[in-house]
Amino acid sequence: MPYFKIAYDRGIDHTRHHVTYLGTRQALDTLPPGLTCEKVERPGVRDTLTEARAWLAAQGPRRFDRIISMSEYELLDAAGLREELGVPGPPVAQVALARDKVLMKEAVARAGLRVPRFLPARDFLDHAAGGRVPWQGRTVLKPHRGASSEGVLVLDTPAAAAQALTGRTTGVPALDDPAAPALDDFQAEEFLTGPIRHYDGLVQGGKVLLLTASQYVNTCLAYAQGSPMGSFQIRHTPEVHDWVSRVLAAVRIEDGSFHLEAIVHDGETVFLEVGNRVGGADVVAATEHATGVHLPSQELRILLGEPVALPAEPAGDGRFYGWFVVPGHHLAHHRYEGLTGADAHRTDARTVTWHQLPPGAPLPGHITYQAGETVLAGIAAGDTPEDTHDYLTGLFASVTVRSSRVPAEAGQVGA
Repeated sequence: MPYFKIAYDRGIDHTRHHVTYLGTRQALDTLPPGLTCEKVERPGVRDTLTEARAWLAAQGPRRFDRIISMSEYELLDAAGLREELGVPGPPVAQVALARDKVLMKEAVARAGLRVPRFLPARDFLDHAAGGRVPWQGRTVLKPHRGASSEGVLVLDTPAAAAQALTGRTTGVPALDDPAAPALDDFQAEEFLTGPIRHYDGLVQGGKVLLLTASQYVNTCLAYAQGSPMGSFQIRHTPEVHDWVSRVLAAVRIEDGSFHLEAIVHDGETVFLEVGNRVGGADVVAATEHATGVHLPSQELRILLGEPVALPAEPAGDGRFYGWFVVPGHHLAHHRYEGLTGADAHRTDARTVTWHQLPPGAPLPGHITYQAGETVLAGIAAGDTPEDTHDYLTGLFASVTVRSSRVPAEAGQVGA
């Protein structure tokens, strides 16, 4: 993970430990100059585990006490390397419970907690052919190990979802490949309605040390399709703390950070998914504002087996923080020209941070929540959850993005 997302030296004493960073040149270049460490550049053309093996084979014997990934996409690679080198830490089978959405829902259901009804894609097609899908109505197709709602789509009925899969008309390239559709990488599940919440915090030895609760405004899927989104912190009860603890125990997230998502459907909390990582967008910053705790730093201390430094009482100012992002990826091949309807919010007393692209900047061609890449990202804080919620909904209702198309270069055909 790039340095600015983790701030590794806030959690690791680089003068006490010998730290080796293995990453692409782009990621390594984010490390601050003068940081005492070994930097190993990998090509970035194959998976991380394969390239780590190649580097180690060329190096000869090396000993590591810890092998850590802070990236959701490399957790399994780190686990595989730990197993091969006999380094302590969660093995592949344990990490997979927090990466594979089918495995995690099966584990949570076994623990007696409600999950959406679901089926792996191949099983779903078998059930659909016999009219035996155990739900009706809107149906979600999603990858087992995806993120940011990439490759996710919602169809009106199980029959429509089955028809899209068999007809290769989902619009998802991996599923529509006529030669080898990636059915084994996808699942289908019932579409549930209700407020979607995320729970973030720290766990050590299976005990939840820190917990914050937030509720989304809009959804990750809506953001992927071009709508703004965000979340605002809400109060939580001991019952919520217990529910979160039961989920983490079910999927064997025992140490580090967690980001857990659930939906409140008909008054019942229903598990959606969980990761053994910090949340994206400005979840880390909003949590630190509210609690005084920088999640990645304390996660690294937990993973190193060092004492965790948590305040006895929340070190925040008692306000309820929220984050917001306005996307630009749906306007790929455009330049950003400015915002309309944003001035009142930019100067609002509730605005904590505000990161806006400079006019003329190219808009990203990929889904991103990162300030400096997306059109607008920031943090707001209100005296009550309702106050922060109103800020976010007001911003999203009033702001529009101005852009201009980038002319195709000579000799190229514009899309």
